[in-house]
Amino acid sequence: MKVVIIGGAGGIGSSAAFNLLSAQGTYEIVLVDTRPHMITSHTMDLENALGLGTTADTVRGGTPEDALDADVVVLSAAVPLRLNSSRSVFLADNARIVEECLRPVREAGADFRGVVLMLTNPVDPLLTWVHRQGWLPRERLIGYTLNDSLRLRTGIAFALGVPVKDVGAWMLGEHGEGQVPLYSRVTVGGERVALTEAQRTVAEEYVDTWYAKHVALDSGRTSTWTTGLGTARIIEALHTGSGTVVPASVVLDGEYGVYGASLTVPVELRPDGARRIVTWDLPAEELAGMSRAAANVEAAASELTAHHATQLS
Repeated sequence: MKVVIIGGAGGIGSSAAFNLLSAQGTYEIVLVDTRPHMITSHTMDLENALGLGTTADTVRGGTPEDALDADVVVLSAAVPLRLNSSRSVFLADNARIVEECLRPVREAGADFRGVVLMLTNPVDPLLTWVHRQGWLPRERLIGYTLNDSLRLRTGIAFALGVPVKDVGAWMLGEHGEGQVPLYSRVTVGGERVALTEAQRTVAEEYVDTWYAKHVALDSGRTSTWTTGLGTARIIEALHTGSGTVVPASVVLDGEYGVYGASLTVPVELRPDGARRIVTWDLPAEELAGMSRAAANVEAAASELTAHHATQLS
């Protein structure tokens, strides 16, 4: 599987490349960035790490044109992280970056047969906006949002005093303010668990404040390790087509009562994208949360669409 990582010189892009070396399957990893010396530095380092791998992976630097025959194009390019209160502040700036980075595969039309895995934030409106341009079907546009569910699992583990690895929990909806925790489906050690209000409060405090606390550190870094490993796991699921269900943002067409907006839902992946969206029967409260999240994404995506149309006119 050929994986082209646009933004490969950054922390997340290089972390994704590193973690792919330990993933199931064999990968041709191509790092693309506007900082050639950083790409060379990473590839020199990763070439040596290949000696510790178990499969015949390859890694090299490349150009945007490498994306044309890629199986997966990972888009992690973005403006530098700065102090903020919401990922939405990056919408306009990152839309310009997404537009430029995806130009080669968009112009290739039907010749591009790969999957776009978007990490650039705010991922839901950006993915919705790209889909509305009409050049790629929804099953081949996937947004990375696994971290929301991982943070929910961590918060629940803290609330219950159990290892994080034992907790099963899902965060659907928007990657941001409109996230929808599925307390109706929490498990510990594979067994369903009902959280008390106090336990929910502890979990929600962790989840709701994580982003603000991290950005307030003004470290200049993003969730490098989590997103890098999570991205590798998503690509691994795409590659193997094993039937693993993961949380990911995809454009919905009636699932969970949402039309035309990209939200996080349970998705089964295969090499050519989303095989199916798993639809669970949600309680009314959680279903209403999905509707509110869709309204947030719709508003942001419509703003981008209108702005783009104005620029073209």
